[in-house]
Amino acid sequence: MPTPLSQKSTLAEIEQRFDHDVERFSNLDTGQVATIDAPLAMELITAAALAATPVVTRILDIGCGAGNNTIKLLRCHGGNFDCDLNDLSMPMLMRAQQRVGRETSGRVEIVQGDFRTVPFVDGGYDIILAAAVLHHLRDDQDWLAAFTKIHSLLRPKGSFWVTDLVSHEIDPVERLMWRRYGDYLEATGGEAYREKVVRYIDREDSPRPVTFQLDLMRRVGFSSVDLLHKNSCFAAFGGVRE
Repeated sequence: MPTPLSQKSTLAEIEQRFDHDVERFSNLDTGQVATIDAPLAMELITAAALAATPVVTRILDIGCGAGNNTIKLLRCHGGNFDCDLNDLSMPMLMRAQQRVGRETSGRVEIVQGDFRTVPFVDGGYDIILAAAVLHHLRDDQDWLAAFTKIHSLLRPKGSFWVTDLVSHEIDPVERLMWRRYGDYLEATGGEAYREKVVRYIDREDSPRPVTFQLDLMRRVGFSSVDLLHKNSCFAAFGGVRE
């Protein structure tokens, strides 16, 4: 039986796990080995962000980890802009600030905490990125509050881009895709690696279907949304604020 939402990892437990995993997430190519098509998804959300919002002065990276997605966005942009980096883990934030600071002459600020309660400035961002973070949301109210806040933080015509673990609405498809993901994990690191990843996903994560998330984006006010890529249990998608 899957772990009930009420028994999932707390934010403090998630923070502690990532405090001890900084080195793995400090590599653009290998930081997300457990994620299918991670380099492609990163490429797609950064390119789409700049296509949808070509004038960039300030961005927010939610659950930034060691800064990989912001670095990719800066390199794709080819210029400089201010970067606000948010994460639960201070060691991750410190590494992200160091790495991102080498890529831009803009201001690089770090903000520790749950993005839903951090007092960011409404309408302050051209682009918001959220990579492998929203699957830590729990019940419907969590999801609604998170998407409502993200929408409020964007400037008009600003855009929001996600790569994440997702579930599926059709139960037989859900089982099929998790079998496919298990096969991928075993091919990548063996049976023990597969079991390790499956265990911490069950304990820590509570993903929702990409269809649910796109519908929720429309509900909170995004004027247009789009699915960039989906493979097995992972998707890349985003939307633009009117």
